Amino acid sequence: MSNKPKLYEYKSTDKLVTRIRDDLNDHSFVLLFAYNGTGKTRLSMAFKDVAKKKGKRDTLYFNAFTEDLFVWDNDLDGDENRYLNINNASAFFEDFQSLDLEERIFSFLERYASFNFRIDYENWRVIFYRDATENIKVSRGEQNIFVWCVYLAICQLVLDDHEAYKWVEHIYVDDPISSLDDNNAIAVASDLAQLLKSGRERAKAVISTHHGLFFNVMWNEFKKTKHKAYFYHRPQGAELHTLRSTDETPFFHHVAMLSELQIAVESDQLYTHHFNMMRSILEKTATFFGYKDFSACIRGIEDEALYSRALNLLSHGKYSIYEPREMVGDNKDLFKDIFKLFLDRYRFELPDMIKQKEQTQ
Repeated sequence: MSNKPKLYEYKSTDKLVTRIRDDLNDHSFVLLFAYNGTGKTRLSMAFKDVAKKKGKRDTLYFNAFTEDLFVWDNDLDGDENRYLNINNASAFFEDFQSLDLEERIFSFLERYASFNFRIDYENWRVIFYRDATENIKVSRGEQNIFVWCVYLAICQLVLDDHEAYKWVEHIYVDDPISSLDDNNAIAVASDLAQLLKSGRERAKAVISTHHGLFFNVMWNEFKKTKHKAYFYHRPQGAELHTLRSTDETPFFHHVAMLSELQIAVESDQLYTHHFNMMRSILEKTATFFGYKDFSACIRGIEDEALYSRALNLLSHGKYSIYEPREMVGDNKDLFKDIFKLFLDRYRFELPDMIKQKEQTQ
């Protein structure tokens, strides 16, 4: 029997959401690792919309939409009266004024930042200050951590079973650590895990991220609780979602990309952007082995100069996966030669994507 983790495939976002919600019936947490561009934010909104379609709501979510509820006014005329506007039209801020959240927000904020704030509810804006200096402009990372602390304060109300949030059954957090350094990423992950574990009988949670260190901390914090952890992948340009169980080191992306390329080679469906993918894999492989340049991965072969020149010239960023253009015959042959050479030299253990894909056809 194979010891490889099983690969689960879903042909739509809705079916994937159903799987994740099923997992939450028996587990407190679902942890997803996925690279940027996979569709994590879309997945979080689809998860939330399941209840909305039934005329109710059950998910308190944090994602890019949450961060966009806060927008700077930099006082371009006076260059002094700077503040962060709050979009109070959002349901996220229902009862916000009556919750007396400032103290809760600050109890989280003081762990990560050295500035203070006050909320002007009359005009729905946040004024930041440090010592006696008011209306200071904070960095993008500091702004993100402030918004994150607002969310944590509300989560705490949920887990304390506050009357205003009795409707919350699930907490969904998508990539809360953009623009944070590694130290704060670890602190945020640890604090979030402690908070969620303290209230796991009250609400179940999904956390998705592209950040390996953040994922690693969360996995270790959850390892003694009932949880599911997956590598989530969606092949470029396809509406096929895959989940593979993983542990604390979910670095599966490069082999998933190689598997996609192998499918493209065997089916002769090679497009110009596949050279970009091949170059990216060689770059990562070179970095892993300590080489300074991707061409080290093909050094010493007979056609080294030709292959290196082809990868340089044909791996332009302008080749979009959204407007695919099929390679001409000569370039297809060149790509296949490079791909075969690479797999012959580096014996990657590719996942069962190909086999399972054939079985589903």
